[in-house]
Amino acid sequence: MGTVQYRVEPNPLTKPASYKLRFMPKQTAGYDELAAAVAKDTGLSAEQAKASIQSTMKNIKEMLCNGMQVTLEEALTFAPAFRGKLNSPADPLPPVSELLRISVSATRPFVQYVQQNVTLERVSTEEKAPSILSAADTTLELNNVLNPDGVLRLTGSNLLFDPKKPDCGCVIEGTRSGSEKQSQLASVSDTEILLVPHIPAQAHPWNNEYTVSVTTRYTEHGSLRSGTYGRKLRSPLTAVNLDHPNPPETGILTGSAATPHVSITACTLSASERLRIQADASVQENQLSFRLIAMRDGGAVGGMVPVTANGEFTLPGFAGSAVSSLKIKVNNYAALRTMIRNDYDGRLVDILDLEV
Repeated sequence: MGTVQYRVEPNPLTKPASYKLRFMPKQTAGYDELAAAVAKDTGLSAEQAKASIQSTMKNIKEMLCNGMQVTLEEALTFAPAFRGKLNSPADPLPPVSELLRISVSATRPFVQYVQQNVTLERVSTEEKAPSILSAADTTLELNNVLNPDGVLRLTGSNLLFDPKKPDCGCVIEGTRSGSEKQSQLASVSDTEILLVPHIPAQAHPWNNEYTVSVTTRYTEHGSLRSGTYGRKLRSPLTAVNLDHPNPPETGILTGSAATPHVSITACTLSASERLRIQADASVQENQLSFRLIAMRDGGAVGGMVPVTANGEFTLPGFAGSAVSSLKIKVNNYAALRTMIRNDYDGRLVDILDLEV
């Protein structure tokens, strides 16, 4: 005995509210699947069975075109049908494409057989879809970092997709512009994806914020299902010529904005270094706190600098760092604070490559 799955859904057409049952196909069978079953029953090859089925359907269409009704006993009935209406018997007919339909109905013995050989199973209202629960760069061992020189590891559930199918895959997309379907895949499974990220360029250098999503089909003819990671990924930013008296400003700590929320204006350092800048938004007070931190979580940190408005500020380095201080300019305090609180759960971190 087989199982037919259904889902309970609201019926928006009724008052008071009622509910209806929607059939939920486990998969969609086509010529190949039907031919395989016929071949098993008859001893034909799968190719012979498929050719026979296709020939049957072709001849049914020809019979319908010749004005016939086709009734397959204890199975299906095919017949032309009309829709629409005429205001008078003498009215000209509408175009055939608007008037003529094909009716396909199951005979009573066919319906009774299915009714007697199935059980019904209710399924959750939640659709099966890719769910990305974490994203981390395996080289830097940091979460939510998009490192062009590293390997991105996505974990979750229902992530498996066929890279050979053009409408399935993993896509990294900039929050301002740019999108790239990932092609350098190390492994793809239901719970994990490993890939070398190809990061699309965005409109401005400070637009280093990205989303990552997975799209797949769970059956050959099933509908596309997509899932997007709930957190933003950020790629490293580079500030150059910092040993010059007037280095170029470098935008940081920004999302999709056309102008940077924060800029690096100067730096005192003895050698080029990679480190991180962290900005925290206070829940109780209208205040942001900035500090420099080492690349390793739990490593050295610099002194915290409170900020409550636009302006220029100096962040001290930390023990063991080649950076003595970093000067920043907050250009849009309000937008930055809103972004940190709404999109980053109160803490925003950028990786900075500070170069002499």
